[in-house]
Amino acid sequence: MKSKRTLTVLLMLVSVFVFSQKLQGIAYYSSKTQMKNIKIESKDFTGEMQEKMQKELAKAFEKNYILQFDNHESVYKEETTLEKPSPNQNQIAIVFSNGNGSTLYKNTKKQVYIAEEDFFDKEFLVKDSLKSYHWILEKDQKMIGEYSCHKAKLIIPVSNKEKNDYEAYKKKKDEGKLSFFQMEEPKETVIEAWYTPEIPISNGPEKYWGLPGLILELHESQTTYICNKIVLNPTKKIKIEEPTTGKKVTQKEFEGIQEKKLKSMMNENGIIEIRQ
Repeated sequence: MKSKRTLTVLLMLVSVFVFSQKLQGIAYYSSKTQMKNIKIESKDFTGEMQEKMQKELAKAFEKNYILQFDNHESVYKEETTLEKPSPNQNQIAIVFSNGNGSTLYKNTKKQVYIAEEDFFDKEFLVKDSLKSYHWILEKDQKMIGEYSCHKAKLIIPVSNKEKNDYEAYKKKKDEGKLSFFQMEEPKETVIEAWYTPEIPISNGPEKYWGLPGLILELHESQTTYICNKIVLNPTKKIKIEEPTTGKKVTQKEFEGIQEKKLKSMMNENGIIEIRQ
């Protein structure tokens, strides 16, 4: 019995020693987004058209990402495709700025991130502090591939901006002004994550971090991220570099630029008009 305990302790010490060294890896994620809450207020837009639009948007938001990481740094990118579908005159083209093609660098030791963003053909370099997430660790466990994972959740309250946007939407609706998109009353967001302590890296998809293990699955509002493959300590050494291209701005400044641009495209009823 004593020899078995000694062996177990030795194995644990070896594991701690291995992961205390420089660890590198590549995690491959896929994401899917449901668009159920997007509805268009229009007499000419039938239920069948609504359903078709939601399916097309969901398909457009099926994406693949690569996270290259070491103990404290990472680079997160969307996998690029050779061709992108182009809308024809019978399709509805809706343009969203959601970081397509952007590069996200995270340094969890310094708690900063740098993101290369392309917004209306202008390049920005967004540098700011990583958010400190107050994760709630739960007892649930499950296997994802060959890794034992633990559940954690994050509760994000409704922001003042969300409340103000909804009040403005209700006011316009009460005045009889037609809004292109319907808006539902905002509620607190519960984010669910599954992380593995077997890869003790405080990282994951997008800007998420702060758990005692790599996040392999994450449910954020209507979007789900799932890790399909992990390569630890690949033969070819990974070189993690900070992005450098674009006008340097903070996250708040970048959001202000986005808001100003979108407002310039709206008519008096708050509807975005694409002008050619």
